[in-house]
Amino acid sequence: MSDFDDLLSANREFAHSFDLGGFDGIARAGIGLVTCMDSRIDPLRLLGLSHGDAKMFRNPGGRVTEAALEALVLSAHLLNVDRILVIPHTRCAMASRSEADFHAVLNEKTGQDTTWQPIHVVTDQVASLRQDVMKVRSHPLIPENVKVGGFIYDVDTGLLTQHA
Repeated sequence: MSDFDDLLSANREFAHSFDLGGFDGIARAGIGLVTCMDSRIDPLRLLGLSHGDAKMFRNPGGRVTEAALEALVLSAHLLNVDRILVIPHTRCAMASRSEADFHAVLNEKTGQDTTWQPIHVVTDQVASLRQDVMKVRSHPLIPENVKVGGFIYDVDTGLLTQHA
């Protein structure tokens, strides 16, 4: 018995009626998206998109990290992306605690010193979002014709508000 039997069973059900194959991997709607890993966010649905329409990168806080920039550069040059959205969200844990607070919790849960592991907290969501958007817009490998916008997703209303 596997710790993943329930998920493998659900996958077999999914595969039984699978009709999403045959895509070539490009973003059919030309959308690139950086957002948080929060499970309250359904990136495709919140933008009215479907399977195959967008390239997505998710991480704690929805920040434009070095890895996110790598994904965006590849998406812009190889995968049809011509619009990029950076979307953090309301009530995000990364914007609600200090790095010290996160380490205190992790230290307690792991029984070890976790301060060696960076925790990228957000002290001002709008300012961080604007910095992230500028990071993408000014990146030398993101083509000038790629449009970049910054939005905050409200997890209680489902609405996006543009901030950059």
